[in-house]
Amino acid sequence: MTDSNSFDAASDLDGVDDFTHAFFALHHGLPRQAPGSDASTRHLLSLCGPLPERPRVLDLGCGPGRSALLLAAEAGAAGAGAEVTAVDLHAPFLDELRAAAAARGLADRVRTVEADMGALPGEGFEDGSFDLVWAEGSAYLLGFDAALARWKRLLAPGGTLVLTECQWSVARPSAGARAFWDPHYALRTTAGNLAAAQAAGYRVLGVHELPDSDWAEYYGPLAERVRALSATGGPAMARALTATREELDVRARHGHEYGYAGYVLRPVSAGDGDAWPARPEAAADAAAVREINLAAFGTPLEADLVDALRGDASWLPGLSYVAEAPDGSVAAHALLTRCEVDGAPALALAPVAADPVLQRSGAGSSVVRALLAAARERGESLVLVLGHPEYYPRFGFLPASHFGIRAPFEVPDEAMMALVLDGSRPVPAGMIKYPDPFGV
Repeated sequence: MTDSNSFDAASDLDGVDDFTHAFFALHHGLPRQAPGSDASTRHLLSLCGPLPERPRVLDLGCGPGRSALLLAAEAGAAGAGAEVTAVDLHAPFLDELRAAAAARGLADRVRTVEADMGALPGEGFEDGSFDLVWAEGSAYLLGFDAALARWKRLLAPGGTLVLTECQWSVARPSAGARAFWDPHYALRTTAGNLAAAQAAGYRVLGVHELPDSDWAEYYGPLAERVRALSATGGPAMARALTATREELDVRARHGHEYGYAGYVLRPVSAGDGDAWPARPEAAADAAAVREINLAAFGTPLEADLVDALRGDASWLPGLSYVAEAPDGSVAAHALLTRCEVDGAPALALAPVAADPVLQRSGAGSSVVRALLAAARERGESLVLVLGHPEYYPRFGFLPASHFGIRAPFEVPDEAMMALVLDGSRPVPAGMIKYPDPFGV
């Protein structure tokens, strides 16, 4: 946060070295260099799913190493800990980390490297070298899209990228908030970042919005430091303090308009879905699709819904998909039909069904991924689903309430979800209008 704005300001100064020195003096010894908390680090780690017994972790832009220490102690199977390579350009931060690792008995698990995280050295950073690449509060130094592109190669097969990003939390930020952020860093919404991650070839394992308390963990000590140094230093320190005060003031006035979110991402490998190739349904598949829905749900309601939608104006040819089993039979089915949000076109994902014998095999996920990709290619921008809140976020779905979208019936907030396929288009807010066959 402060880093981005301060270094942008530094680029306009004649005494860049003096300013940089003042900036680091201002931040030296602070527990964090960006919003975050141990609780958020642990939650993001939990979203990664199973890890190797002693995973190889790369912490990029590690700062004084708060996350690196936690990962070294707790990542891995049964919390056995990890082998962490911690990278930062500022040597004193790495000194702090090594001292803290030694004090905690973790010196043999933490290796520090003084390097530019955007131009890593070759040795030790070969393709596929890490099970987990971690970047809390540092990806903005490269830019979200550049970080996604440059760091993907570092992941071993099945590896995971975790990074946090500052972003808009409202659809229409105020002029005051934009006046501060736009010259420094182009913030996007969650929807825009999810679209960027998916376009870069990742699937989303989870998204975590950092609570306000995570900002307090960073800004509280920083504000105290600003007060302590307010009467010291020369012109460079005065400018660093002015930039930091401005950032603290903007957060106080506009903090409800932006926030940090953590993204847990895994590259989509060439083999993903190969065991369950997905395609648009053919006329000959109709009977098999009905049987899959009958078997999956145990009642005729969903099967009857699909049949009714086939004859409805909401039916969109090419957006009913099946996944095939190795013998060519239908293993799973997913359907998108036209719905509306406050009169604007959207898509309803329903139903999604897999042969009960094949559940948890990946057939259902394969057909959903393929169907969403087909919708994106057709230029659709918004998909809605009422479903399990632990299943659909892997595809990038978020609670629809984040966008001001609500169902026409009572439903738990976390179960009504939305996925923005095109972050460049405005997301409509309001009530969902389902096709008539849904009966709502």
